Amino acid sequence: MNTRLRKLSEWMKENDIQVCFVSSSENVFYLSGFLSDPHERLLGLAVFQDEEPFLVCPAMEKQDAKNAGWSNEIIAYTDIENPWELIHKAINNRVKKVEKVAIEKEHMNVERYEAISHLFSGATFVPAEEKLRKLRLIKDQKELDTIREACALADFAIETGCAEIKEGKTELDVLAAIEYAMKKKGINEMSFSTMVLTGANAASPHGNPGMTKIKKGDFILFDLGVVVDGYCSDITRTVAYGDINDKQREIYETVLKAQLAAIEASKPGIACSEVDLTARKIIAEAGYGEYFPHRLGHGLGIGVHEYPSIMETNPLLLEEGMVYTIEPGIYVPGVAGVRIEDDLAVTKDGVEVLTKFPKELQFIK
Repeated sequence: MNTRLRKLSEWMKENDIQVCFVSSSENVFYLSGFLSDPHERLLGLAVFQDEEPFLVCPAMEKQDAKNAGWSNEIIAYTDIENPWELIHKAINNRVKKVEKVAIEKEHMNVERYEAISHLFSGATFVPAEEKLRKLRLIKDQKELDTIREACALADFAIETGCAEIKEGKTELDVLAAIEYAMKKKGINEMSFSTMVLTGANAASPHGNPGMTKIKKGDFILFDLGVVVDGYCSDITRTVAYGDINDKQREIYETVLKAQLAAIEASKPGIACSEVDLTARKIIAEAGYGEYFPHRLGHGLGIGVHEYPSIMETNPLLLEEGMVYTIEPGIYVPGVAGVRIEDDLAVTKDGVEVLTKFPKELQFIK
């Protein structure tokens, strides 16, 4: 049993939980090393206090699970089999009396909850999310190295996007060039749908790239990430195409000042709320508080959004090994939209900024 599974089993013993059934692809990967997107089919990992864990996956993925290094039992089911019947039998072979079951309540849909609760009708079901989040919160050296690699590729993607900017090109033209360059680097998955937004579109925090053409005097906002060996990066840069007006420049410099201050405030023992408020105060004092509508950042790892949440109401203290984003933004409709985002890893006495592309305002001529 690997260290991650052992820690989960210890938590189960402490809380008198006989079975923990993990069903999200992210957490199955974290605990087993097997990364899969089974679409509508069931994927799962059953963990026990002392007994051998087992993996559940479609039969077509059994060899992939073995190749990923999973050496324990695999319940591989075909499309004409009911996997829950096989799961019930495997659990009964390990545990004679199941009184408490931990599941990912936020992930499991109603149909699957009804299926597993029917198998253990007298059992109490408790959430496993909080423990799994805490396990994933502190990254080990291998995880950090993988995220660094993903960040380096994200920097390259921004560089590629900037080189593609020309008057008359559309947002999707630039986006396509970025993702094609990533494919040539061997990357087959982005962390999320790549965003290239120009002009008025950049004032929408989660806008949708389209056929809007780039023109002089506009900001162009890039928000993208790259997945390497199951781990994500996430970077945002905003650049100017040609000359911009004083108001646009003021907004950019305010965001940059807030972002740099939040990075400076980040260190072990500092609350997530304090980091958020450091940036939020600067933006509010500049008169743009109402135009910064989201939290300052989020955790990063297997998921592009995971623990910790860098927000003004989160008292969690930063610890060495945490990885998260700092991404303040100001979005003024009809004027400008600016966001600057970096990925950070907490070190023994501060932070390492993992994304390196320059943040000083870039002018593309």
